[in-house]
Amino acid sequence: MGDTNPCAADQRALDERNRRFQQMALPHLDAAYNLARWLCGNANDADDVVQEAYLRAFRFFDNFRGDSMRPWLFAIVRRTWYTEWRRRASSHEVQAFEDAEPGDEPADETFEGWSRSIEDPQTVLIRDEDVRLVHAALEKLPVEFREVLILRELEDMSYRDIAAIADLPVGTVMSRLARGRRKLAAVLHALQASGAGAGQGAPASRAASASRRDVPPDAGADSWPPRSLPASPTAAKENSDGL
Repeated sequence: MGDTNPCAADQRALDERNRRFQQMALPHLDAAYNLARWLCGNANDADDVVQEAYLRAFRFFDNFRGDSMRPWLFAIVRRTWYTEWRRRASSHEVQAFEDAEPGDEPADETFEGWSRSIEDPQTVLIRDEDVRLVHAALEKLPVEFREVLILRELEDMSYRDIAAIADLPVGTVMSRLARGRRKLAAVLHALQASGAGAGQGAPASRAASASRRDVPPDAGADSWPPRSLPASPTAAKENSDGL
């Protein structure tokens, strides 16, 4: 006779659910932390956000549909950060802004500090300086621009996935990316002019130059020193499934 014990059947179903969740969610843990780290601004808060986000993801795992786990997890990380930690954000990150501006079409530009093109030891050292400079500049951007840049450039996510994570129209995502790149370039030039960021003053024409790739850098989320993102607070909200 087959096993008709309902408790045993329930336990097997729970074990299978746990196995599937671990198999699908754990590979994205570092990327989720990387996003939370950029959103929170410090490691302790990022740890708390990721822990709570993964608990929520497990609780609502039965609601997951499809095969794209990373955007689903990132959306939960973003909502968790917003609901639990947004009140701690500094006032400069909640300034009102307009998403649409003339000339906001997706620009074909990127920053050399995001490139992994390495040819010799000197190039490696230069790139390290660029990365530090870009990090310093990113930290100065309002979070609504910082998050879309991180998702697009660092996490290599499509416009559609970013829109789903940030709960924004695709056009708004593209607009914020265009504005974010311009703001990042301006901050980079200011840091270079003042000798801040990279510390040694990399040439001003380098870190803010180059053209945007359709194929993003192959650097993963954990290739930068911080391992870790939300859209504007007006767009962040809990969706109907209770995440």
